[in-house]
Amino acid sequence: MEHQEKAPEGNLTKLMEFVLLDFADVPHLQKFLFGLFLLIYIIILMGNGIIVLITKLDPGLQTPMYFFLGNFSLLEICYVSVTLPRMLTSLGTQRRTISLVACATQMCFILTLGATECFHLAVMACDRYAAICSPLRYPLVMNPKVCVQLAAGSWISGIPTQIGQTCQTFSLPFCDIPLILKLACGDTFLTELLVFGVAALFVLVPFLLILVSYGKIISTILKLPSATSRGKALSTCSSHLMVVALFFGSAIVTYLRPKTQGSAGTDKVRSLFYTIVTPVFNPMMYSLRNKDVMMALRKWPGRHLSSWKK
Repeated sequence: MEHQEKAPEGNLTKLMEFVLLDFADVPHLQKFLFGLFLLIYIIILMGNGIIVLITKLDPGLQTPMYFFLGNFSLLEICYVSVTLPRMLTSLGTQRRTISLVACATQMCFILTLGATECFHLAVMACDRYAAICSPLRYPLVMNPKVCVQLAAGSWISGIPTQIGQTCQTFSLPFCDIPLILKLACGDTFLTELLVFGVAALFVLVPFLLILVSYGKIISTILKLPSATSRGKALSTCSSHLMVVALFFGSAIVTYLRPKTQGSAGTDKVRSLFYTIVTPVFNPMMYSLRNKDVMMALRKWPGRHLSSWKK
């Protein structure tokens, strides 16, 4: 990403827009990349959209776990829709400029939805903890009102902080953090410190909460009397654990590594990894490894076709 400026007036220049370099260094692959990312976007929309629909409409999936799964799939759709359409436009039209306001708005949405995803994964871990460690109290603890409150809290909790972080970043004279900070021509120490602090709050705190929850879950599972019950309990957590490993692993490597490590190309690959790969594999992990979801997927088309005929 580069930036363009207005003609100088005295010693001042006014930033007007950024030039998105994205894959400009491989011009011969533009059409291939456009087709690839368009296919990925369609897969994400279809896969996560189906999860949203079946968790909402199927009577057998009206439980807290699937309520949170449906919310998570909707979140994945929103998350990739902030970035992929703009990338496709750039690849398809070769118009790579983006205004300062548009860049700031996109970054604010990315940061807010990223924080939401971190908190939502932590909420899903707490749901599994309540279900496995306190099964008798689970219906009382995770009642519909509490589920809605937890989901709403995940969606709105990061908004004030991320708006503030975006304003702080774009107040610099000159935008993915930390790539955007490399474009600034002023002192970025305070902003980088803020980025690190916010990342620690919104990435490490939920991640530690997940670790604690699964530590207690594993301890409880190991105390179960039979291998069958242990296997069944683990099967309800395995998909979530894989999503956590994909998302938090790539996010921690991207945002909490020392500034001197990694090139812009490496940063680009890491950003693509946690932006695109997790939403692509999320429906596969939750459907192929979950008997309830697979059963709902098999009977759902037939049920709705019968209703339509009636």
